[in-house]
Amino acid sequence: MADLTTNFIGIKSPNPFWLASAPPTDKEYNVRRAFEAGWGGVVWKTLGSEGPPVVNVNGPRYGAVWGADRRLLGLNNIELITDRPLEVNLREIKSVKRDYKDRALIISLMVPCDEDSWRDILKRIEDTEADGVELNFGCPHGMAERGMGSAVGQVPEYIEMVTRWVKQHSRMPCIVKLTPNISDIRKPAEAAKRGGADAVSLINTINSITSVNLDSFSPEPMIDGKGTHGGYCGPAVKPIALNMVAEIARSAETRGLPISGIGGVTTWRDAAEFMALGAGNVQVCTAAMTYGFKIVQEMISGLSQYMDEKGMTATSDLVGRAVPNVTDWQYLNLEYVTKAKIDQDACIQCGRCYAACEDTSHQAISMSDDRVFEVMDDECVACNLCVNVCPVEDCITMVELPKGTVDARTGKPVADYANWTTHPNNPSVKAAE
Repeated sequence: MADLTTNFIGIKSPNPFWLASAPPTDKEYNVRRAFEAGWGGVVWKTLGSEGPPVVNVNGPRYGAVWGADRRLLGLNNIELITDRPLEVNLREIKSVKRDYKDRALIISLMVPCDEDSWRDILKRIEDTEADGVELNFGCPHGMAERGMGSAVGQVPEYIEMVTRWVKQHSRMPCIVKLTPNISDIRKPAEAAKRGGADAVSLINTINSITSVNLDSFSPEPMIDGKGTHGGYCGPAVKPIALNMVAEIARSAETRGLPISGIGGVTTWRDAAEFMALGAGNVQVCTAAMTYGFKIVQEMISGLSQYMDEKGMTATSDLVGRAVPNVTDWQYLNLEYVTKAKIDQDACIQCGRCYAACEDTSHQAISMSDDRVFEVMDDECVACNLCVNVCPVEDCITMVELPKGTVDARTGKPVADYANWTTHPNNPSVKAAE
């Protein structure tokens, strides 16, 4: 059986699945339920200093984007950091950690950008026995307007400065949580590394407005007729998160910097993809909020089975496996050629492939009078659009052509790879004739 135990920057947990800093980790009751369900770790919802009280809205805090079947694709939240007293949070953290010593418990922090504020809060959390701290440099709303969150995360110099303070005034491992609301994610990661960060976590939420109410003409969620930008998360942000994780993992300046992957992790497969791109573990929020804490059990069993099938005995066998295969466009092999192939037995004759190709692509699919759809090899540029719009899995596939295979009449590659040995355009077949 694969061993899912992880040792992330010296922090051990029974599996790589942690709950991200968010509403699900705001109190002892939630965190205990999460650990009982099987989560390997938790990042406690962001704590602030004892300055002006944090006051959250008492109206809707979430906007949503749904798929056609009302499956939740993304959440937009306008919630701030914890509004519970610091002393209460610290007491609960200490209580939970005392009873779950085998689980990772990280404290997320966000305080004003001055050394005294950081020194003070670090001193106050030392005796909780928490395993580490995560610096929240990503929140794009509310706190950013107060000079914290993404207002810090968008300035590499501030990231480096605050990280140095934390490493100077604390014995605890330090994870820097990065904002995606920036043009080049490598720059803040490099700053965190210069400041002495033990790891980075990403991505935090994406600045967004998910919808507008067309009766009241206000962004949603709506508070007394007004709306604001918030932080977007959930399955829809996963492609953005994967790219940013990969950029850090393969950059010469940040290569080797441990990464905790965040952004749309819903299944074991999502987690495996993050880990293959360099993440040592993953953090989850929206999936837990959608399906409940027990979803982690499916993640654990799925990842374990996958690793067994691949002959992997430890999570370290998976971490970073895909990084060498991530490259820039100019290094792609332009001599690699594929063609689309339609499985007529699987085809339901819906015509989506034909409509998409005929109207918006390369007019490479023909339709007969009795609605039989076939790929015209001479026109197919292997764009893969037909595969993506087809509602039947594996009905349309991309078939790789042998190197050097060409159509004798057109000089273009031949798509009939499976029957190439008997294809009439095969030079050896022509010669035999």
